[in-house]
Amino acid sequence: MKTINIAIDGPSGSGKSTAARNLAEDLGIEYIDTGAMYRAAAYKALRDGVPAEEAAIEKMLENSEIDFSGGRIYLDGADISGEIRALEVSAAASEISKFNSCRSRLVELQRRIAESKSVVMDGRDIGSNVLPDASYKFFITASIEKRAERRWKELQEKGEDATLEAVKEDLKQRDYNDTHRKLNPLIKTKDAVEIITDDINIEEVNELLKSYIKR
Repeated sequence: MKTINIAIDGPSGSGKSTAARNLAEDLGIEYIDTGAMYRAAAYKALRDGVPAEEAAIEKMLENSEIDFSGGRIYLDGADISGEIRALEVSAAASEISKFNSCRSRLVELQRRIAESKSVVMDGRDIGSNVLPDASYKFFITASIEKRAERRWKELQEKGEDATLEAVKEDLKQRDYNDTHRKLNPLIKTKDAVEIITDDINIEEVNELLKSYIKR
């Protein structure tokens, strides 16, 4: 049976991760959270006392397997879905994701997963780099104002104190970093369908994605 790969890219706060997760659930295929893979690598480094140095992380990843099943993430065969959400893991993931060798190894694993089963994968460079031959490509985006408003509301619901302006400036910086990095920057590929989510809700985004896939 031929696998179907769906690539979803877009900037922070566009709603792409929620859209990818919902789409995978509706289609009955695996959702691959590429950010969680960096968290898994960071968790292993922290657990095993591996220093956040490129050579050490590269060596660790040579003997690491990361996979997804039923929406859960597995590291070397063990379910670590809960463990990777700790704050220290998040901080460590941000640190090791800067290493080119780390990114290369995880991209290799992402491609291997996509070869073995049908997936919806979201990120910054999925359509342009990780899965350039994906069956379907989407670029989900929204205005900086709308994305900042959504992220600010999320933070408020979590009880975190942040001003709307601060959230907006943070997103602007992320956008700049994502689109200006030398290695695989955030871009909309020519063959990707752009979906602007300013005036549509997540259910409407999901129906729109499915309508393109049915075609």
